[in-house]
Amino acid sequence: MFVSVWFMNFTGRFLCVWINQETTGKKMEKILHEDKTFENVDYTGKAVEGREFDACTFLHCNFTRSNLSNNDFIDCVFTDCNFSLTGLSNTGMKNVQFKHCKLLGIDFSVCSNFLFSVNFENCILDYSSFYQKKMKKASFKDCSLKEVDFTETDLSMAIFNNCDLLSAGFMQTILEKADFRTAVNYSFDPDLNKIKKAKFALQGVGGLLSKYNIDIE
Repeated sequence: MFVSVWFMNFTGRFLCVWINQETTGKKMEKILHEDKTFENVDYTGKAVEGREFDACTFLHCNFTRSNLSNNDFIDCVFTDCNFSLTGLSNTGMKNVQFKHCKLLGIDFSVCSNFLFSVNFENCILDYSSFYQKKMKKASFKDCSLKEVDFTETDLSMAIFNNCDLLSAGFMQTILEKADFRTAVNYSFDPDLNKIKKAKFALQGVGGLLSKYNIDIE
């Protein structure tokens, strides 16, 4: 069994050392990728574990049905990548950006909670889950978020810029100061979520009143 030990180096960045508890206590040699670009790499169905990617760029990579568990991605950018049904158990994502990516059915809830921070632009995230994640100030821009599970997620000050939230699930979700002004198709019960000072456009108010079964003209 591998466990991760984190420390801060002199530059202020967090680094990770992986330790194998099944050995005599010796440290496992760390596999570190720093400031690298990975382009057109096909990881389909493959397992990649025990690595740290620091300030790396991934372009046109395919992670379909791959297992990325127990890795750490720090200050990384993914562009035009496919993550459909990718495994992310105990995966660290710290200030990670996804652009023009396909992330169907991804369970982000199993990612490491330590410094978890992700942002999305022009991405398809349908059927994914952010259950109980802390995502303050998260940014979703021009994204499809159909049937995404945001149950018990902290989305304080999050921005949903031009996003489709059809059938997305909000239950006991913290949405204080979140911005839904350009989002469409969202529907949730204000009594079951925290929405103090959240921002909504007039045309989207109907999504907050759907439980009353009333007509708004």
